[in-house]
Amino acid sequence: MDLYEFVDRLCRFETTDGEEAEAAAWTREQFDAFGFDTYEWEADAETLAGHTSFPNDPADIRVENRPSVAGVVEFGDADAGPTLVLNGHLDVVPADADLWTGDPFEPTWSDGRATLTARGAADMKAGLGACVFAALDLRDRVEAGEAAVDGRVVVEAVAGEEDGGIGAAAAALDDPYPFDRDAALVAEPTDLTAVTTTEGTVMKRLTIRGRSAHAATRWRGEDVLPHFERVRAAFQELETERGERVHHDLYEEFEVPWPIVCGRVEAGSWSSTVPGTLTAEWRFGVAPGETVDEVEAEYEQRLAAVVADSEWLSAHPPAFERFSIQFEPAGIAPTEPVVRALADAMADDGLADTDPHGATYGADSRHYVAAGIPTVVFGPGTVEEAHFPDESVEWADVLRAREVIAATARRFLAGDYDRGTESGPDADAETDS
Repeated sequence: MDLYEFVDRLCRFETTDGEEAEAAAWTREQFDAFGFDTYEWEADAETLAGHTSFPNDPADIRVENRPSVAGVVEFGDADAGPTLVLNGHLDVVPADADLWTGDPFEPTWSDGRATLTARGAADMKAGLGACVFAALDLRDRVEAGEAAVDGRVVVEAVAGEEDGGIGAAAAALDDPYPFDRDAALVAEPTDLTAVTTTEGTVMKRLTIRGRSAHAATRWRGEDVLPHFERVRAAFQELETERGERVHHDLYEEFEVPWPIVCGRVEAGSWSSTVPGTLTAEWRFGVAPGETVDEVEAEYEQRLAAVVADSEWLSAHPPAFERFSIQFEPAGIAPTEPVVRALADAMADDGLADTDPHGATYGADSRHYVAAGIPTVVFGPGTVEEAHFPDESVEWADVLRAREVIAATARRFLAGDYDRGTESGPDADAETDS
């Protein structure tokens, strides 16, 4: 099986809504066929419930029949060298087939093999494939006598990244391997740039209660929509204020560095009834160097100001509670060996932009960083294709990512880089709040 066949087949698995098991079993079969040492683990809901990313109630965390798998390649005196994890996730977000030009889980290739279109093509099955074949390429070079390294490469295919990082969090909290991990690379779509900081998010559900009334006598009711619009305007003002007040060098390129979005609103019960209830679900950006709790408190305070300015809301306070999953920000120093190895590999491959970047999304990298494992994000494709209809990736970028990741692994395992500044959730952060 070659990289093309691997990615094409992987994209045919409909790994949405916790249905990774079949794809995980197939991936492990491929690892076995490639001669990798294989591992498999499932997350424990009780353990994850104590983690800040996940709901407090274990019953709200779906972990059953959601295995993560890994393949390990050892080189030379493996225990004498470092271990590098190459990580990708198996799960994808649902696809609204009505918005696609074809079946989201029937990969299509345009102009020969120039572009792959499928759900998960960019986010991130092509990146996972690049990791697998990068490990194989390095093994081939070592066996051919073209490279001499000691250590290990671990290729992970994890479950539940879109659900908070179920597989990666489990691996970070309870090492599934009989060896330590020294660094990691997560192959999310980064346009072939090195991402050393990722933004955090806090998810909140707002519930406003008014009073229903017949449309013919709407003045007898209390419409929730004007109240919601005042809250929304206040939150957008705070987003703007935070963009001017909270600084980080790697986020100056973004028009909105710490974005918020109200992704879902449901109000009212009937077209001729004054809407008396409203539920809105929000995502708030958290800068590297901040905590989820700090940003949550800022928006709660802004909501409290809107409530205090309204006689109705003061008498009927809205509920504003966390729901779903939270993403903590994460960052590592650009002097970390894995970042320097990646930058040198990128330069050797002719990539002009080898500087570290920040991303306004969260990734599984945060779990490894929190566990003391310096992690960089690098992969083919663009986040602008992720979660989109007709999600696509340029195949040339996948092939290039494969080469760069293989070279990064070779350089890292060669041990030519001294470790720089320690990594952690606040590393390389320059916030001023």
